[in-house]
Amino acid sequence: MKTFQEYDFFDDNIIQAIEDIGFKYPTPIQEKVIPFLLSSEKDIIALAQTGTGKTAAFGLPIIQKMNLKSTFPKALILCPTRELCIQITRDLCRFSKFSSFIKIVSLYGGANINSQIQSLKKKTHIIVGTPGRIIDLIKRKKLYFNEIQYLVLDEADEMLNMGFKEELDSIIEKLPKKRQSLLFSATMSRYMNVIAHKYLIDPIEIVTGKKNIGADDVKHVYYIIEQLNKKYLALKRILDINPDIYSIIFCGTKKETKEISEFLIKDGYNADALYGDLSQAQRESVMNRFRNKNLQFLVATDVAARGLDVNNITHVINYNLPKESEIYVHRSGRTGRAGNTGISACIIQTKEIRNLKDFEKKIGKNFYRVMVPTGEEICEKQLFYFIEKIKKVVVNDKLMKKFLPEIQKNLELFDKEELIKRFSWIGFNHFINFYKNSKDLNPIFYNKKNSKDLNPVFYNKKNYSSSYKKKKIFSKLFLNIGSKDNLTKLGLINLINQAVDNSHINIGHIKILSNFSLFEVEKRYRNKILIGMSRINHLGRPISIEIKN
Repeated sequence: MKTFQEYDFFDDNIIQAIEDIGFKYPTPIQEKVIPFLLSSEKDIIALAQTGTGKTAAFGLPIIQKMNLKSTFPKALILCPTRELCIQITRDLCRFSKFSSFIKIVSLYGGANINSQIQSLKKKTHIIVGTPGRIIDLIKRKKLYFNEIQYLVLDEADEMLNMGFKEELDSIIEKLPKKRQSLLFSATMSRYMNVIAHKYLIDPIEIVTGKKNIGADDVKHVYYIIEQLNKKYLALKRILDINPDIYSIIFCGTKKETKEISEFLIKDGYNADALYGDLSQAQRESVMNRFRNKNLQFLVATDVAARGLDVNNITHVINYNLPKESEIYVHRSGRTGRAGNTGISACIIQTKEIRNLKDFEKKIGKNFYRVMVPTGEEICEKQLFYFIEKIKKVVVNDKLMKKFLPEIQKNLELFDKEELIKRFSWIGFNHFINFYKNSKDLNPIFYNKKNSKDLNPVFYNKKNYSSSYKKKKIFSKLFLNIGSKDNLTKLGLINLINQAVDNSHINIGHIKILSNFSLFEVEKRYRNKILIGMSRINHLGRPISIEIKN
C-alpha cells in the first residue's frame, strides 16, 4: 500500500500536516475519493463505515484546491449536529495547519451569534455549519453563497430525519447551480435516494465495504433480561464486570438519558449526560471531559451518534434498541475505530430478539448472546483486577522511606496473610457488600424451541430430557477446574461461548465439583470445544479438558 507521500496527491504544506497528525496510509474511502475529487468536478455519493476517515476524504482535496484570493466562501459543509460541526471544523483546521491564510468558520446554534457574525466579516474560505444557524445568518443578511464551488452534505440523511428538509431546500436554493456536490454517509438509508435526486446531478457512487454494514472491528453482543425494571441492574453489572471500560451508553429519550446518568452518578460512577436541551457551553464541557477521559461513561441520546470522534472507546451500550438499523450502525461505529477493536452491547427483553435478528440481516453481522454476570463473577473479577493494580504500582521509595518505620510499627500486630486480606478487602469490599445477596438476572428457563435466541449456547434444564438426549448424541467432557476455582454453571457456559465463538451447540447436564467439572455437549461439536477451551485460561489458570466417555 502506498503512503500519502507516494501518491503525490498534495502540496508540501498538506503533507506536513498529515505527517504531524500521524496519518501515513490513506484509508479505503480516502484512496478512492481523494484522487477523484482532485481530478473531477462530478457530484459523488460516498458511503463508508464510521471511523474510516470520511472528513479527510473530502476535506483534504477541498483545502488543496482552495482559491485563497477569493473574498467569499468557496466551500459549504452542512452537518446535522453541533458536535459533528465542531469535529469537522477541528479536523479541517488540523489539515490546514501549515497552509497559510486558509480561514475556516464554524456556524452552529447554541453559540454566540454575534461572535460568528464578526468572524464572517473577515475573509472566509470554508463554512462548516448546521442548517438552523445557517438559515438564521442568511435571513440576517450576514452570509452569502454567491461563489460556493463545493457543497458537502455530511450525514444528510440524518438532517432530513431531524426535520431539516425545509432548511436544506432554502440553503441549497441560494447556491450557484454550477458547483460540485458531495454526499457522505455511513449508511444508505431511505432518505439517500431522495437527497441524491433532489440535490445532486448524475452522481458517481463510491462505496467501500458494503452498504449499511457494521464495522469489522466491532463485536456485537446482547444480554437478555426478563423484566424491564431489571435493566438498570443489568447495566451496572456490565459496567462492573469490565473494570477498564470506557463507554457511551445510548438511551432512547432525553428523560431516560438524564435519569440513567443521575442513577449512575448517585451509585458512584464517573458519568455525565449529553442530550439536546443542554446549552452549547454545557455540551462542550461534557464532551471535552469525556474526550480527555475525565469521564468514564457518557450517557447520550442519538444526537451524539453522528460524528462523535473519540479515541479508544471500548464499549457502546444500547440501553434501548434504536428503531432503525442505520441508527444502530452509527451508534456501534463509535467504537472499533482506527484499527482498534470494540464491543457493541444491547440490553434487551426476550420480545426484542426478533429486532436483533432483523438487524443481523441488514448490517451483515452476527449478534452473540452473553450472560448477564452474576454478583459472584463480578466480585471475583474486581478482586483480581485490584490485585493486578497493586502488582503494577510503582512506589517512590525515597518519599516513602521516612514513613515506613511508623507504618511498620502500626501494622506489626498483623501477619502477612492478615495484611493481604485487609488490603484486598479495601479494594473490593464495595462490590462484596452490594452483590452479597444479589440474584441472577438471566432468565432461569428459556424455551429454546420456541424462541428466536440468536445465541445457541444456553443451558436449559427444562427442555433437557432423556428423549432429547436420544435424538442428539452427547459426549461428557472433563474440566480441571471447579468450585474451588470460583467456577459456576453460568461461568462455564461463558467459557464455552468464549472458546467456540457461540457456535450452535446444545449443552446437557453440568456438574460443578470442588476440584473439577463435568458437562455434556453434542458429540459433533466435541472436538471444536476441546480445541477452543484448551487455548483459554480461567483467572490466569490454563484449562485442561478431556473426553470422559
